Amino acid sequence: MINKLDAALSFHQNALRVRGQRQELIAANIANADTPHYKARDLDFNAAMKNAMAGATNKEAFNTSKTSPNHLDGKPSSIGGDALFRPVIQGSVDGNTVDMDVERNQFADNAIRYEASIIMINGQLKKMLAAIQGQ
Repeated sequence: MINKLDAALSFHQNALRVRGQRQELIAANIANADTPHYKARDLDFNAAMKNAMAGATNKEAFNTSKTSPNHLDGKPSSIGGDALFRPVIQGSVDGNTVDMDVERNQFADNAIRYEASIIMINGQLKKMLAAIQGQ
């Protein structure tokens, strides 16, 4: 029974995990909007979902690397997929590639899709509960 429940909810569970990781990347971009030479990053959602659904191992997981000894250590995530640099739309003098309009739009879009996944999971759980209760 538990395997069937896991199978029924695994897509949305993985989608929430990937969306959460993407939200963290976008938030990091926003937080570093004034950091010289910071390169905006994002996650290829489709590739990350394929890896998550295929059961990617931590070796294949999303990894970060330090470009300065002053940076914090990044910890790998189990979602799969690599963080990619965003294409530069309008560069800045200090080498920062964060475009706040793009970041705000992506942040809002990702948050709405995250909420939609939660609503779908709730709907599935309500249907299962109704079936179990015989209603």
